[in-house]
Amino acid sequence: MDVTAGKALIEPMRAEQADQVLAIYQLGIDAGQATFETAAPTWQRFDAAKLPAHRHVAIGSLDGAPGRVLGWVAASAVSERCAYAGVVEHSVYVHPGARRRGVGLSLLRALISSTEAAGIWTIQSGIFPENTASLALHAHAGFRVIGVRERIGRHHGTWRDVVLIERRSPVIA
Repeated sequence: MDVTAGKALIEPMRAEQADQVLAIYQLGIDAGQATFETAAPTWQRFDAAKLPAHRHVAIGSLDGAPGRVLGWVAASAVSERCAYAGVVEHSVYVHPGARRRGVGLSLLRALISSTEAAGIWTIQSGIFPENTASLALHAHAGFRVIGVRERIGRHHGTWRDVVLIERRSPVIA
């Protein structure tokens, strides 16, 4: 179902949007505060890793061009074990030109809606502590900090910490 949020339309991600989705991902990677990844994957790898029912894009005007992908959110299973069937890990990326317009929050709300409808009880992620905008966004969407993994990995030769966050659904028992 499409959801209008502000001036952005939230809709399911489609393969035709791959170039824009991966370009936004690469912009986040290039900024250096979003992920340990150094390059966006191919669409085939991205598509295989993300749960189809839990991938959304925000569509709106960007630099005067209507119908552009402003951002995206997607979730992956955290484990094949049945005990973790209701737990996913997510990523959310917003084009730099679309930030501070409510796009990220709208995308997180769409993800929360789709995961709860599917019986998923926990959405989790890891965020670099320097990415204060993402931490604030997630707190606003009901996520909580559950801990910090110190020096968990190297990013461009530097040890980085990761703040672990989660949102436990209040409606999934």
